[in-house]
Amino acid sequence: MFVLINLKTYPCDPVAVAEAAAAVDADSDATVAVAPQAAHLDRVAATGVETWAQHVSPVASGSHTGSTLAETVADAGAVGTLCNHSERRLRLADIDASLDAADRAGLGTVVCANNPDQVAAAAALGPDAVAVEPPELIGTGTPVSGADPGVVEEAVAAAARVDPGVDVYCGAGISTGDDLVAARELGADGVLLASGVAKAADPEAALEGLVAPV
Repeated sequence: MFVLINLKTYPCDPVAVAEAAAAVDADSDATVAVAPQAAHLDRVAATGVETWAQHVSPVASGSHTGSTLAETVADAGAVGTLCNHSERRLRLADIDASLDAADRAGLGTVVCANNPDQVAAAAALGPDAVAVEPPELIGTGTPVSGADPGVVEEAVAAAARVDPGVDVYCGAGISTGDDLVAARELGADGVLLASGVAKAADPEAALEGLVAPV
């Protein structure tokens, strides 16, 4: 299972979380990655943990003040990027352009979507993975796999109909090993989480509990 921790802009120590993630990754069969703020990418990557950006802009080099250039993200040590998170929504054309930018820079891609219909639309754009995340459950501690398991099953089926090569991740409310097992049993290839680790008093212990069933 792939475990991607989105640190958002939480007031956590990104290096400490990254070091914890690297340690858990080394001792488990799960692949654990961290998505810090853009300004922390190089520091997180230096820990050796698999590092992802939270966003890349749908632009190439040029006059784009305030944008996050895919090539700069890659230079900082990231190997992939999230796209279209509920807190950073993009139009469909911009999702497509962001995926093109990521591909240009050699970055892996996960496109976030609210529901199975959006998962199908996102999968048609050719990302490496899609993450189904009902926005009303994000940050609640209530996993979508428990609140509405049908959404995950339908998202897996929707992606498979469009492109069987696109992985499906389960997001929103993931925090425990039981959540990870439920996501796997529903057909997900991985999980996307944030507060369950980023806000934990002991991130390493939280991650160990999360991946223990793997």
